[in-house]
Amino acid sequence: MKEYKVILPKLGFRNRNKNLEDLLNQYAREGWVVNHISQTGTVVFERNKNR
Repeated sequence: MKEYKVILPKLGFRNRNKNLEDLLNQYAREGWVVNHISQTGTVVFERNKNR
């Protein structure tokens, strides 16, 4: 079974790419995988619920 997390990150104006990279790496360490990134900036993560 999968579980999902939807976030709208607040990255600021400086170092946006670095901040996004840090955010994605933080969630990856928790076992989340990016499922989708929308044009509005919403990020959808998924992971196995029974891990």
